Amino acid sequence: MRLATYNIEWFDALFDDAGQLLADGGWSARHDITRAQQTEALGIVFTAMNADAVMIVEAPDSNSRRDTARALKSFAAAFDLRTREVLTGFLNGTQQEIALLYDPAVLTVRHAPEGDPRSGDAPRFDGVFRIDLDIDATEDKVTFSKPPLEVEAVTAQGHVLRLIGAHLKSKAPHGAQTRDQIMRLAIANRRKQLAQAIWLRRRVDAHLTGGDSLIVLGDLNDGPGLDEYEDLFGRSSVEIVLGDGGPRLFDPHAYLALHPRLGPQPTTARFYLAPEKRYMQAMLDYIMVSPDLRARAPEWRIWHPFDDPVCWKTPELREALLTASDHFPVTLDIDI
Repeated sequence: MRLATYNIEWFDALFDDAGQLLADGGWSARHDITRAQQTEALGIVFTAMNADAVMIVEAPDSNSRRDTARALKSFAAAFDLRTREVLTGFLNGTQQEIALLYDPAVLTVRHAPEGDPRSGDAPRFDGVFRIDLDIDATEDKVTFSKPPLEVEAVTAQGHVLRLIGAHLKSKAPHGAQTRDQIMRLAIANRRKQLAQAIWLRRRVDAHLTGGDSLIVLGDLNDGPGLDEYEDLFGRSSVEIVLGDGGPRLFDPHAYLALHPRLGPQPTTARFYLAPEKRYMQAMLDYIMVSPDLRARAPEWRIWHPFDDPVCWKTPELREALLTASDHFPVTLDIDI
């Protein structure tokens, strides 16, 4: 079985309100790329991946006029993909949903949120998490702008998997003008993001304690050394979600990032920094597995256009990966 996570930059902009693809010469929300170019590139990438299920981060929007499932089914039909069914969870107001696009012949899935929305310790992901973030004896209330998608999946062999698709909040200090404002907002955003990671980790602990086969996948928007404020808190979101006591989750790319050596490091995203006139690469997207699944010797792969040999040697796929999004897919192959 192949599972994937893929953050698709402004996927929503490729569809009209009826969920039909706008594969025309109009500009997409990606810089200097038309809707037709991005759509075709995504078709090439999804076809090449040939995954049984893809956790899509920044999936098309759902609101009173638009529907995530309708749009993704239209996309799957356009490229004759096996992954033709869609599962969504708690919707949000960001125009960027989290959705699972899957092959119904391989997986049976349902939205399976855990926790009580009113619980203080580990509430349901559409609830409010109460925690003292800054040790001032005052309880802070934290919410998810993009509630994680909790999935119960049953494989064709009858194995039950728990999947949690996550997209933790960005730390970018939007709206700040002065240096002090930027610093205050950046620290506040990181504090909230770490609180979300603690909340997510508590759900992970509950699953591991219960003996569940668990996979956490998505964009954690964080990694060791990603910004100068990490030292104020001691740990990144990645380290918190992986766990530091008792049963731990595992992702080989996270392990390499947390134990740096001289030489290249894995990356899953590539952003252009206009003021510096250069690209920055970052490790943001992960597929973390529980100990029982790690024991099955799964294989991870980052579909990086320059670092993955097959992607590099396949010009059509290499260019498609660069055109489709500023993130690259991560896949997990496991016999289950």
